Amino acid sequence: MTRPVRPTMRDVAARAGVSQALVSLVFRNAPGASPATRERVFRTAEEIGYRPNLAAQVLRRHRSRHIGVLFTMRQPFDVDLVEAIYPGAQQRGYHVVLGALGPGRDERHAVEELLAYRCEAMILLGPATTAAELAVAAERVPIVAIGWRSSGEGVDVVRAADERGARLAVEHLAGLGHRDILHVDGGDRTGSQHRRRGYERAMRRNGLGDFVRVLGGDHTEESGAAAVRRLMGEKVLPTAIFTSNDRCAHGVLDTLIRTGSAVPGDVAVVGFDDSGVAQLSFIDLTTVRQDVAGMAEAALDAIVERLEQGRTGTRRIVLDPSLVIRSTTAAPKPSR
Repeated sequence: MTRPVRPTMRDVAARAGVSQALVSLVFRNAPGASPATRERVFRTAEEIGYRPNLAAQVLRRHRSRHIGVLFTMRQPFDVDLVEAIYPGAQQRGYHVVLGALGPGRDERHAVEELLAYRCEAMILLGPATTAAELAVAAERVPIVAIGWRSSGEGVDVVRAADERGARLAVEHLAGLGHRDILHVDGGDRTGSQHRRRGYERAMRRNGLGDFVRVLGGDHTEESGAAAVRRLMGEKVLPTAIFTSNDRCAHGVLDTLIRTGSAVPGDVAVVGFDDSGVAQLSFIDLTTVRQDVAGMAEAALDAIVERLEQGRTGTRRIVLDPSLVIRSTTAAPKPSR
């Protein structure tokens, strides 16, 4: 015989016509729901036979004040964000629990591990999971996704205006006199689709539509190196390359120099992130800067609003990037 399917919080929300986050508040006796809504939720739960997890409710009374942070160790930008989150969490009276992604550690298992440490909320850096999967996780704890474009129920988003950042890069290069500006994109990585779109639109806006060209890549040094090797088989290199992140730009720089091309004399290079790698003196990369400190503060504020102030509505926080000009960009040679 099959076991009967127990009603879930999602079933209560659908039947009562409210969000899952609001149902969670009602059963946690947290502020944010009107008396009428509370009565409707309790009545609906009784009608369909939903029973909250009493053990979990007991645990919630003894708060851990843990915030889980899911990040990728190989992405310098993620590491920069983690460093910014630590002091902000401490100032708000919370502790950070890290969950690192890598080979053999997918997001689902990493999230479950953070929940096992009784994390009251989670910050996910550039999550690869779907909106539906995040919404399920958000039934259990508040979630902030950094770098994401859309959100599911109960998931707040903090991100940079990626298209604007790409426009800043193209306008800088065009202002120096570059026309043949190539973009190495980030494939399906966080923000890359919108950085690519921003590049294409900015090129057309600056009268450079005939020069639009995108090479597929990802957010690694290897993809930047592969793009340059592909270009070396052509007769003429572009005068400028804009990459979807700083790691890719690092691969572009290294391979250009190793093959005898001067930067910025032969090819100007612009990255995206302003990670610690870009700031190293021997790289000194012109790049689009994401506001790391601002992102960390916004994510922590969103968590505190949910945990301590009872907010239930979804927030989408978009921060403007800026351009940091260093030594990898200059005007093209007169002959080009």
